[in-house]
Amino acid sequence: MSLIAWGFAASMLAGLATGVGALPALFFKDVPDKILNTMLGGAAGVMLAATSFSLIVPGIESGNEIWSGGGVYIVAFGMLSGAVCLDRIDKWLPHEHFVMGHEGPDSALKRIWLFIIAITIHNFPEGLAVGVGFGAGDVSSGIGLAVGIGLQNMPEGLAVALPLLGLGYNRWKAVGIATLTGLAEPTGGLLGVAAVTVFRAVLPLGLAFAAGAMLFVISDEIIPETHSKGKSRSATFGVMIGFVIMMAMDNLLG
Repeated sequence: MSLIAWGFAASMLAGLATGVGALPALFFKDVPDKILNTMLGGAAGVMLAATSFSLIVPGIESGNEIWSGGGVYIVAFGMLSGAVCLDRIDKWLPHEHFVMGHEGPDSALKRIWLFIIAITIHNFPEGLAVGVGFGAGDVSSGIGLAVGIGLQNMPEGLAVALPLLGLGYNRWKAVGIATLTGLAEPTGGLLGVAAVTVFRAVLPLGLAFAAGAMLFVISDEIIPETHSKGKSRSATFGVMIGFVIMMAMDNLLG
């Protein structure tokens, strides 16, 4: 039960970091695209490193222990399953991105709700990753993963709040909506930590599923959006810096 509480609390704090990142919207109505894309690139780099060192590597190791050397096959299956699941959700749920526009079936929902659905699809696997990380039983590794997810949530919160200002929302409401989009993470966190704690044999599959879902989000949404306004080089260096920061942090905390 203590691991479940840890996982839920950590994923809640990581989700609330979205609101912290949105706070500059109280003072600025706009941030240069180059700076925002570099920050989002850094978020993608953090997610890539977290996926590699905090999910895939432990998944293979635990899979080898539980399934007699079959860890790499379990992880490969889990990663593909996570990606396919996110792909189906992306196709079935109507949602809208600020840069890439509408995706999924047509809907009569207001545009703001379509934005919220898009961010929820994005944030749920991040919370799942934090929860599963704690479910592995290594609290220090789980904390490192939660800190990394929280760091990458900050520029995303700003990336949500600023376009809302452009749509006519007042500053506090824009920050509030950005904060609410992060609350999908504790839901995913609770589900992830409870599942792998109660059913220990599914731990490597859970780690791999979260990794595949996060890789899908990085490749399908974050990186294309950072390259959409012609600022790809700064975003690429942002990815590199974010990856190195998370790699170092994982090594120090792990």
